[in-house]
Amino acid sequence: MSALPARERPSPGWHAEAEWAQIEASAPQVAAVMRRYLRQLGTFLAPRSVDAADGALRQLARWMVTEAGLTAAGDIRRDDIEDYKVWLAAQPRGGGRTITAETHRQRMRTVRQFFERIIEWDWPGAPARNPVIAWDIPPKPEPLPKFLDDRDAAKLMAAARASADPRDRLVVELLARTGMRAGELADLDADAVVQIGAGHWLRIPPGKLRNDRYVPLHPELVQLLAAWTAANLDHIRSHKRLVADYRGPLDRHLIGRIVHRVGRAAGVPGVHPHRLRHTLATQAINRGMRLEAIAALLGHQKMEMTLIYAKIANRVVADEYAAVSAKIDALYGQPPALPADYETTGMARLRREAHAPMLGNGLCTRPAELDCRIESACETCAYFSTGTEFLPILVRQRNHAQEHGQTDRAELFSKIIQNVEQAP
Repeated sequence: MSALPARERPSPGWHAEAEWAQIEASAPQVAAVMRRYLRQLGTFLAPRSVDAADGALRQLARWMVTEAGLTAAGDIRRDDIEDYKVWLAAQPRGGGRTITAETHRQRMRTVRQFFERIIEWDWPGAPARNPVIAWDIPPKPEPLPKFLDDRDAAKLMAAARASADPRDRLVVELLARTGMRAGELADLDADAVVQIGAGHWLRIPPGKLRNDRYVPLHPELVQLLAAWTAANLDHIRSHKRLVADYRGPLDRHLIGRIVHRVGRAAGVPGVHPHRLRHTLATQAINRGMRLEAIAALLGHQKMEMTLIYAKIANRVVADEYAAVSAKIDALYGQPPALPADYETTGMARLRREAHAPMLGNGLCTRPAELDCRIESACETCAYFSTGTEFLPILVRQRNHAQEHGQTDRAELFSKIIQNVEQAP
């Protein structure tokens, strides 16, 4: 039995290479096969996915050497995996707790894929059959995405704008208005912002799903990022990252700490970067944006990833959100500029739908600055019927008309409200 220390994860500062060296000294065949596999993963997976697989396989190798006395990948049997599952579930994490069900699930899935692939690739030393079966991977629950409601989203944005550190506001607004992942924000190139015709777009680099995309930029964010760039141009050029200043570029962990700090200042607990991504998707679907457009905005490869947000669509929330909808749509504005005709049909449609309200049978693409003479046509129809359950919406519609100087429309809704309140 080797003296290799058994631990759930390396101690602070312990480099993965040093741990692989210890594994190699105790079980050279295990280290050779696993490290070859990781190099192969690097040809078709994103770097962070390879890093996650590296951690899971190092953990398996530690167990093989310290707990099971196994020195070759092909020696693992079905009953060994049963022991490994029990050992894995009991591994500690911070706060004296054991690893989460999601971590357990991801690591067992990684181990199963490892055996599945080296068997399929006919590698020497692979077991005759995969010792990990589908039932070894705990089933994944399907909870609805956690998002901020309009009140908490507004509080978070207010706290970001009140921050003495301009980087705080930039990070929060970029995440909240584009739906970027934290890793994508950290990896934004210095020249990620492009101008296409009269509009500005942000090129988001390949991330978790290894696909890049363009998202439309809101004029307010264009100004915010222009000011940031002007103040930090030398640092941006030096680090070749858009969000960089005298402290250097961002990473995922720093972004998480920034969002958490702003959330704490806003009195909104439990805020993290991915929750802002869920918030944007929820806001978008509640204001009538097509699922295909939301998928394009978020960079989803499969519609199943986007359909989850359809489960939380709420038309009342959509009505309430309309007052702040202009605040959530996108990002930056700075050269280099692309030709005006570079904006494809799909990109133009995405830009329009980011602002288009939903009708009963489609989308209204009328520019926000133009009035609509038939906006209340349904309410004047003889077949129109309403009741007390719609009073909150009717009141908001009347107030909106009053605020915008639409006297005829305001009178119409006032009469409807009066009739509903006087009805027996």
